[in-house]
Amino acid sequence: MAFRGWNWLLLLGRQNTLAKVWRSRRGGPSLCWQRCCHWSSGKPLDPEVRAFLEENTEVTNRGHLTPEIRLRLLTPRCRFWREKPDLWPYGDPFWAIYWPGGQALSRYILDNPRVVKGRSVLDLGSGCGATAIAAVMSGASQVLANDIDPIAGMAMILNCELNHLNPFPITIKNIINSEAGNWDLIVLGDMFYDEQLADGLHHWLQKCIRIHQTEVLIGDPGRHQFLSHSIHSQLHKVIEYSLPESTRQENYGLTSSIVWSYQPSNSLDDS
Repeated sequence: MAFRGWNWLLLLGRQNTLAKVWRSRRGGPSLCWQRCCHWSSGKPLDPEVRAFLEENTEVTNRGHLTPEIRLRLLTPRCRFWREKPDLWPYGDPFWAIYWPGGQALSRYILDNPRVVKGRSVLDLGSGCGATAIAAVMSGASQVLANDIDPIAGMAMILNCELNHLNPFPITIKNIINSEAGNWDLIVLGDMFYDEQLADGLHHWLQKCIRIHQTEVLIGDPGRHQFLSHSIHSQLHKVIEYSLPESTRQENYGLTSSIVWSYQPSNSLDDS
């Protein structure tokens, strides 16, 4: 079975472990652009980590919805495609998978640059950084990528290089449950895989919308945890994309991915 190691572990609940990490790393005060940056243009990466990532990922722009974007990903030609996951030395590389929700968000932004042009964008749970890259390509005035995995941050720098972009600011702090940041747009894909994490996202996003009138776009292929959560009743379907065959195979038959606009009612509270 393709991608036997990592996707198989997801079915066994490995992603629930990641969700616990998100929940345990409570956010602090509201983060400004300079204070939250762990990497930025001109800051060198650890040469050992760079070498490892370059050796054990493949540069590709095939098999996903955004051929305009080149990414370092785990593919069938990579050593760790079938290796035991515990042999990977830097923690689970969820960032090395281009998840269906992120693909849909990135495709939508590239096709509709007005959504981000001249706006400040937070890419929450950025992973490989594809959606942040799409926002930069489409003219966003400011982009911040956020992921709790420091290796994901390093991978994003490499992916910016592949696409001839100056690296955007990246933070590896958990900003969920922090003070609401003043963003024009928050994008997040494939984040609703755990009920408690989904609850935290729901309340934090509500707060951002209420305080700052932030627009929120969510990408998800229709996983049960997402469709069954109460947030689903407050979403408006923007567009649905048919997934490429390779993405379908890697995600156990999911055939499409949807971009949703989050539009909670006016009767929101922090409870």
